[in-house]
Amino acid sequence: MRLHTYPLAGCCHLSPCGFCILLENICGALESESEAKADGETASDSESRVEAVTQPPSADDTPEVLNRALSNLSSRWKNWWVRGILTLAMIAFFFIIIYLGPMVLMMIVMCVQIKCFHEIITIGYNVYHSYDLPWFRTLSWYFLLCVNYFFYGETVTDYFFTLVQREEPLRILSKYHRFISFTLYLTGFCMFVLSLVKKHYRLQFYMFGWTHVTLLIVVTQSHLVIHNLFEGMIWFIVPISCVICNDIMAYMFGFFFGRTPLIKLSYVMSGYRCFVCPVEYNNDTNSFTVDCEPSGLFRLQEYNIPGVIQSIIGWKTVRMYPFQIHSIALSTFASLIGPFGGFFASGFKRAFKIKDFANTIPGHGGIMDRFDCQYLMATFVNVYIASFIRGPNPSKLVQQFLTLRPDQQLHIFNTLKSHLTDKGMLTAATEDK
Repeated sequence: MRLHTYPLAGCCHLSPCGFCILLENICGALESESEAKADGETASDSESRVEAVTQPPSADDTPEVLNRALSNLSSRWKNWWVRGILTLAMIAFFFIIIYLGPMVLMMIVMCVQIKCFHEIITIGYNVYHSYDLPWFRTLSWYFLLCVNYFFYGETVTDYFFTLVQREEPLRILSKYHRFISFTLYLTGFCMFVLSLVKKHYRLQFYMFGWTHVTLLIVVTQSHLVIHNLFEGMIWFIVPISCVICNDIMAYMFGFFFGRTPLIKLSYVMSGYRCFVCPVEYNNDTNSFTVDCEPSGLFRLQEYNIPGVIQSIIGWKTVRMYPFQIHSIALSTFASLIGPFGGFFASGFKRAFKIKDFANTIPGHGGIMDRFDCQYLMATFVNVYIASFIRGPNPSKLVQQFLTLRPDQQLHIFNTLKSHLTDKGMLTAATEDK
């Protein structure tokens, strides 16, 4: 078996150099085997497998200003400078949208989701466009609309229950939200069945599966990003920054054989309420606010250092935020497991013999090329919060309690009073008062 060492598109910049080279060799070996098997396929088998996308060499999408400024450099260094300049531009844009607040961030996440979906669906359309399959792109975008309606409707009802109950149209939509969502999806499902064309059934079901897997990968996980934002901007910024630093420093390592510095965002951000407080709706001001009394997770605490380490560093205790301990888990996942999102995307692109998902960002490819690891990271953060951070939310319980009928509220009140009295937390004197 001959091992190939050609670049793994979209992968090397996401992982440590040695690990990436190992993955290159493995993927190259697997591809050589698959190509050998493909050579033995008969013509009758050709329709049963996914055809490769035959794309002409893409035109240079580098801005003319950069082309003139870097015209004297070799292609290798020119690509490095283009990537570097546009990376700094994207980081600056990232800081700007953070400054604009969580609501703007949510809109950006929505735009990124739509663009990633467009890039993946376009690849599928390029594969099968010669078959003139009816309604493929129309149904793909329709299913995107249905899934977003379901997810965002659930989120609004869950996090902004008071606002929903105040507005009659929103209250009706919230009450029948799942039925409406199912009806919308069922309509699309029936449209797909009606669009089936004889002799192309298999291809159409391929594309039906293509659309739904894309929805699962892109829409579902981008929705988890929104959930992380609602828990506090720190749960959005720190994980994304971990992946960005891993991305940039791995690329720099591969280019210069340098070293990756540590990132220390968690300590700085834990001291600011705008980063650690969840997004809530204020009934008094009729607006969304990010203000609260920080939980114990974002308050400095003193920890004892083990005796073995004390003899080395000379410290007995250390003051730090508990969130910094959790950030170790986030950074570990971003460094060790996060790159597999890039490997997955790279394997997908190799299957269709394309270098990038699109050419939206010069030197970087498409939006999906930049967010292949972010989606996997967002899922981990959401699961981590649900498993180790989030507890019962008293404000949500009160909101739901106030929507009950008076007799139901009275029943819950009497049950709670009896429970507290039995536990000795509520005395008879207090009850009389």
